[in-house]
Amino acid sequence: MFEALPDYALFLITSLALLAGALGVYILITPFAEITLIRQGNPAAAVSFTGTAIGMALVLHSTALGTFNLTELAVWGAIGLAGQLIVLGIVMIMLPGLRSGITEGKLSYGILLGGLSVAMGILNAGAMSS
Repeated sequence: MFEALPDYALFLITSLALLAGALGVYILITPFAEITLIRQGNPAAAVSFTGTAIGMALVLHSTALGTFNLTELAVWGAIGLAGQLIVLGIVMIMLPGLRSGITEGKLSYGILLGGLSVAMGILNAGAMSS
């Protein structure tokens, strides 16, 4: 039973690193400072960022279910990040004031972006598992 523990640990650590890396890239690309806003108590930024994190975790989870190859996990993780960035772009088109909306703490903006990020993660995870 415990002979699989090293593989589990390797996949978990790799998945956590990929999640952290993807979220780091996402933070660099978004037009607002999520972490700073979250530290200031901004609920829109928190909901938005949490949705993106869940969306990315779903992609990594789905990939890990179907492969024992860390390179494949990383490639599909990058594809998952691309999906999250597409969602960001779509929401920025839908809501031209997204930057100010999130910065001002308009929860509806954060819910929309976070919810669509989760939806993209679910769709990506499903597409990757077929």
